[in-house]
Amino acid sequence: MRAVIYAKSGDPDVLSLVDRPVPDPGPGEVRVAVRVSGVNPTDWKSRRRQMGFDEQVPNQDGAGVIDAVGPGVDPARTGQRVWIWEAAWQRPGGTAQEYVVLPERQAVALPDGASFDLGASLGIPALTAHRCLTVAEAGPQRLVPGALSGRTVLVAGGAGAVGNAAIQLAVWSGARVVTTVSSPEKAELARAAGAHHVVNYRTEQAAEAIRSVAPGGVDIVVEVAPATNAALDGDVLAANGVVAMYANESAEPVIPLGRGYALNARWQGVLVYTVPVEAKEHAVADVVAAVAAGAVRVGPDAGLPLHHFPLERIADAHAAVENNAVGKVLVTI
Repeated sequence: MRAVIYAKSGDPDVLSLVDRPVPDPGPGEVRVAVRVSGVNPTDWKSRRRQMGFDEQVPNQDGAGVIDAVGPGVDPARTGQRVWIWEAAWQRPGGTAQEYVVLPERQAVALPDGASFDLGASLGIPALTAHRCLTVAEAGPQRLVPGALSGRTVLVAGGAGAVGNAAIQLAVWSGARVVTTVSSPEKAELARAAGAHHVVNYRTEQAAEAIRSVAPGGVDIVVEVAPATNAALDGDVLAANGVVAMYANESAEPVIPLGRGYALNARWQGVLVYTVPVEAKEHAVADVVAAVAAGAVRVGPDAGLPLHHFPLERIADAHAAVENNAVGKVLVTI
């Protein structure tokens, strides 16, 4: 089978296409014939870090069809369309290959009508967004229609993949959604995702604009740039609110502690890989329900343009994500 590997960390040119034996699933595992592999910032960051294995197949997310099952797995799962999460987390085999073997719980049935492109776009972005929306002290711990009714959510960077998923999941759950963007083009994408209010922080006074639509403050901030936005978050946060930080920058954020104390507010770190098991299971189930309901979509009409690359051009796909391509980068297997 064709597979992409890297045997040393570095630039995208360390990625190479090789031929490998088709792997067999072990106990509790399934083998998925991968159709589409999703590329996320975590994938290129992992490629640049110190190696954990002699060879690594990149990419955490993907979608395809189960074509074999190991002992202990229901044989009826063979032929099932699935989406994959965290394929390469503490494992040498990611989704940038024709077949991947992984624990069966990480191959989740893809609802009818959902494309492989959508399935490969879920994983890291959707599970991260779910966690960000469910870490407030007063809950909810699950996302369903109405779960966030009466809440205001601020999504920083609404045109990004996590931001897009956060907007769609928050809207589905009944929240009023405000998002910040840096250009008119990104504003249109955020609106397409369903955001109720869009603030261009380059042309508007962001805090004033956010407060104009949320006078009492925002209850949840889904934060991609905490170092840049810490002061803004403090200015617009409601009492007992939470800032869920899922990414980091080169600079450390300066948290406005005085404001945080007065508000009984929380600044919460979110790393999808180390989310508690029960919370991860809830996230997977809720994302499936949202997809089945048509509430989570991809493509320009959903605010997330798709960029397709063949497996032979995976280095270009990684470079596109590393260079902040707007939309979702997918590798067709």
